[in-house]
Amino acid sequence: MTHPAISWRSRITVLVGVAVFACAPQSQSTTVAASDGTGWIDATATLDPATTPVYAGDAPMKFDFLKDMRKGDALTLSAYSLGAHSGTHIDAPMHFVRDGAPIDRVPLEPLIGPARIIDIPDSVQSINAAELARHDWKSAERVIFRTRSSLRGWMHSAIFHRDFAYIAPDAAQLLADAGVKLVGVDYISAEQFGASAPLTHRTLLGKGIPIVEGLALADIPAGDYDAIILPMKVGGHEGAPARAVLRKRAR
Repeated sequence: MTHPAISWRSRITVLVGVAVFACAPQSQSTTVAASDGTGWIDATATLDPATTPVYAGDAPMKFDFLKDMRKGDALTLSAYSLGAHSGTHIDAPMHFVRDGAPIDRVPLEPLIGPARIIDIPDSVQSINAAELARHDWKSAERVIFRTRSSLRGWMHSAIFHRDFAYIAPDAAQLLADAGVKLVGVDYISAEQFGASAPLTHRTLLGKGIPIVEGLALADIPAGDYDAIILPMKVGGHEGAPARAVLRKRAR
């Protein structure tokens, strides 16, 4: 989810046969994330109705087995139904820009490259210009915020928390003016819950800056990383679930 009203959203239903979209569950017991042996760390929230939060009023997630070898069928076949902004996902400009690019036309370049994860204290809900000024972000090509949502494990809880940390419009303007290529957050919206207008989204997406929401950063410390965050290629829609992986950059 990415904004305060359901009327601003569209939904997608995905049917997938013999496929697995979700990643392996992540532990919350440590602040050091495990890699796959090559240094790559999965920063994707597992799509699971039992553990994945859904923005208030958004399309619920539903996962069914049409056929199941464990029950004697000759193969396993699944059907997935979910909103376009479920779990870890990317907002394309089309989300809040009338003639903005849909998710299948977002260039790859902003989605792949150096990224900086910035720790925001648990006490901070509004990441505004003053809070942004307290952190070293101006040399970063891609900026990702690790907030109270990670500290409290909210991307691993099906309960929707309305008091998540959000990017205030004045901070969004600074990021856009600085030429940041991508902005990421660790909950399912970058916009304040109940905001009267989606100014943060309009500011970033209006400059063609993709917004990654719902990143699973509970076990991933602040620092500089190589990032690959690729959405499903859904033609003509405003967003899609994504797979996000990070690798610590050598200083």
